[in-house]
Amino acid sequence: MLHALEYLGEVGVGVTSPQFFRACDGNTYVVKFQNNALRSKVLVSELLAAKLGTLVGLCFPPSTLIEISEQLINKNPCLFDLGLIPGRYFASLYLTNAEYVGKDRLSKAANVSAMAGIVLFDHIFHNADRAKNQKNLLLRLENEIYIVYAIDNSHLFRSSRWNIDSLQILGTKIKIYYYQHYRNLLKDILSAQDFVPYREKIKSLSDKIIDDIVEEIPKEWLPDEAEGKALADYIKLRRDMTDEIWEKLSKYIPRSRGGARWLFSSSAPPENNINKHHKQSNKN
Repeated sequence: MLHALEYLGEVGVGVTSPQFFRACDGNTYVVKFQNNALRSKVLVSELLAAKLGTLVGLCFPPSTLIEISEQLINKNPCLFDLGLIPGRYFASLYLTNAEYVGKDRLSKAANVSAMAGIVLFDHIFHNADRAKNQKNLLLRLENEIYIVYAIDNSHLFRSSRWNIDSLQILGTKIKIYYYQHYRNLLKDILSAQDFVPYREKIKSLSDKIIDDIVEEIPKEWLPDEAEGKALADYIKLRRDMTDEIWEKLSKYIPRSRGGARWLFSSSAPPENNINKHHKQSNKN
């Protein structure tokens, strides 16, 4: 766990009002607090994504827990205004020299195939926010090549205010988020082969690994043990549905790249085209 040494100010974007801190390792981190506008389950979702991302090899920035001391808070009165108390919070490495991906720039990334893991992860955890929000993907110039990173996992389970009932409802649902960058990735960039390593790594997660990840979530973030169990059960269920989720995604990838999609002239999702074709056939 990191320890915060210096408060550097507010990030200035994001509904969770993240703040900059310099940590004991000398790096700058984007830190989210427990009392943010969306409350503590944002931190639960962020830490869960960070832990799973490390195991699966997802292109998330390095992230971990950070301890903010009473002494540091006392040195920065503005932190009192934020309602901050000493404790553990979520910290993600601040990526310098990074910019939003923007339209039609994903293909610049040398690691664009890594987005297959992000797309699969977001469909397992119903994270529609990244598909719709163009500020949740960054391009960073590293050693003269562009690397794509996915940031902000505050909206897993479709909402930061998930509960046991909503997890149970979402557990068996499969919805494809065919928006903006994800439409571009599935339709024009990613291949079926890109998804293989991520599918295999997710399916290999044991029940014990999943239970251990949930157990590592600070109790002050998720005090309800029943919710912790429901969270672990959700992850296990979705892990076992990985191939089923992939089969739905494959319908949006052209057959020329190993998917199951026939090429249509329209930019609409395959189901829309198929339904339209059936209606026209019935009229004839």
